[in-house]
Amino acid sequence: MNRLKRPNSRRRALFSLSVTLVAGVPLLAACGSAPHPGAAAGVGGQRIPVSALQGQVDEVRTAQQASPQAAELISNSAQLSQAKLNGMIFDRILDRAAHDAGVSASRHEVQTARRQAAASGGGERQFEATLLQQGALTPGQIDDAVRRDVLMSKLAKAVGGDTTTPAGQQKVLAALARTSKDMRVDVNPRYGSWDNAKVALASTKTDWIKQVSGQEQQREPSDV
Repeated sequence: MNRLKRPNSRRRALFSLSVTLVAGVPLLAACGSAPHPGAAAGVGGQRIPVSALQGQVDEVRTAQQASPQAAELISNSAQLSQAKLNGMIFDRILDRAAHDAGVSASRHEVQTARRQAAASGGGERQFEATLLQQGALTPGQIDDAVRRDVLMSKLAKAVGGDTTTPAGQQKVLAALARTSKDMRVDVNPRYGSWDNAKVALASTKTDWIKQVSGQEQQREPSDV
């Protein structure tokens, strides 16, 4: 995925870490208990409705279909439902971990970071096109990704982690993993299961984010 604020190597490492955590890793899926009907997941006792998840997926598909590279973009994001749900769950965990660490991201900070990222990424239109292609993010979803980056940076400092090193990254991951366990994430089995240690859906793969050419597609789960 495109790194926010490219000239800054530390921010590149932070964004790379946040993307890795949000995208998930290809692990063996375990059995999970089903959340309430109509929910894609439950996090900290709060439901993530299937309708909210589908809204994000539909928004991306609409943007992809309007692109000259529509077929390629769609084929390279076959696990879009899982990836979006993964991000929705992760953001709730990150919010709690950041709150517990006493840090937050203001709207001004998010907007400033986005302007800087766009400026270093060829301008706003090019920045948006790149994130749609490489991260399946629509213009309306970019602020959430930038906010995630800002919060990750602040959380890393709060827990004494240096995201440019494996050891530092493990400190950040450990803080998020503790929060994930405390929040008791419960995922609808059709989307996979949640791995607290990895802070990611166990069934989510990262291949679709990095693909440039169309490869084997995987069928998305049907909605409930």
